[in-house]
Amino acid sequence: MERLNASPAGGVLGEAALGGLQECAGRIRRNVEQVIEGKPEVVRLALVVLLAEGHLLIEDVPGVGKTMLAKSLARSLDCSVRRIQFTPDLLPSDVTGVSIFDQESREFEFKPGAVFANLVVGDEINRASPKTQSALLEAMEERQVSVDGVTYLLETPFMVIATQNPIEMEGTYPLPEAQRDRFTARVSMGYPSASAELAMLESHGSGEPIHDLEPVADALEVRKLIEVVRSIHVSSEVNQYVVDLLSATRHAPELRLGASPRAGLQLVRAARASAALDGRSYVLPDDVQGLAVSVLAHRLLPTAETSVSRRTAEDVVAGLVERTPLRASGAVAAGRRR
Repeated sequence: MERLNASPAGGVLGEAALGGLQECAGRIRRNVEQVIEGKPEVVRLALVVLLAEGHLLIEDVPGVGKTMLAKSLARSLDCSVRRIQFTPDLLPSDVTGVSIFDQESREFEFKPGAVFANLVVGDEINRASPKTQSALLEAMEERQVSVDGVTYLLETPFMVIATQNPIEMEGTYPLPEAQRDRFTARVSMGYPSASAELAMLESHGSGEPIHDLEPVADALEVRKLIEVVRSIHVSSEVNQYVVDLLSATRHAPELRLGASPRAGLQLVRAARASAALDGRSYVLPDDVQGLAVSVLAHRLLPTAETSVSRRTAEDVVAGLVERTPLRASGAVAAGRRR
C-alpha cells in the first residue's frame, strides 16, 4: 500500500502539517478532559468527527455528561456557538430562521435561526417533533439553509453535536432514518469508572470546571486542520474494504436496513481524521475497523428476530468487521486488527 499522500499542490503531506494538527488537537482534547473525566475514547471520537467535517450524536441515559461533553468542546473553540433546547413546542423556523416583513422598507428581512453558527449544540434532540428535527436535514448535509426560496450558506467549520436519551424514555420521538444517517457517528457516554467518578465528585462538587474553560483554538485553525485531514491518502485497497463492509450490512440477514453510500463516505472521512490524529499521512484498515461500529451502527435497522435475541446493531457490525476479508496485499493485510 502506498504510504505517502500527494497533496493538491503535488508535494507530500509533510510532518510539520501533521505535527501541527496533533499539537492543536491535543490542546483541544486536554481542555475537554478537564471536564469529562475518564472518557478519553469519547473525547477522541468527538475530535475525529470535528476534523472529518461531520456531526456527532451522543446518546445515553440522563446524567452521564452528554450535554457537558458538547458544551466543553464548544467552549474549547473560539468560534460562534448556538445551543438549541429541543422541546415539543419548538418550531422549524426556530432552527432555520424566518423572513419577517419590515414595515419601513416594505420588504421581507431574513432573521437567521439558531443553526447559523460554527458549532450547534442540540440538547435532547429527540424531544422535538419529527417535523422540527427535519429542519436540520439540509443544513447537516449541504451546509446551507433554504427559506422562502432563498439559499443561505453556512460557515466552515459547521458541526452539529446533538444529545438524546434512549427512545424508550417517556416523551421522546425516535429520530427518522434520514436524520440518523446525517450523523457521522454515535457515541454512548456510559457510566464513569469508580476512580473517575470520585475525581468528578472532588472537582465538580464545589463548582463547575466548565466555567473555567478558555478557548484553545479558533475557527481558522480548525479550517486549517480540516484541510490537512482532506489531504490524508486513502488507498484503493482501503476504499474497497469500506465498500465490502457496506455491502455486508446490506446483505446481512440480521438487518432489514443496511448502510447507505453516505455512510461509506463518512467512514472514509472519519478514518482520515483518525489517521491524522495518529500522525499518519495514510489510512490503515485499523482506522476503518476502529470506527466502523460508531459510524455505521446507528444507521442500521435490525430485524425483529435480531432484536428478540437481544443482539444490537453494534453487535452485528462488530461481527461483520470480523468476517469481512481484506482484498489486499501483505502491506495492507498487516494492518488488519484481529
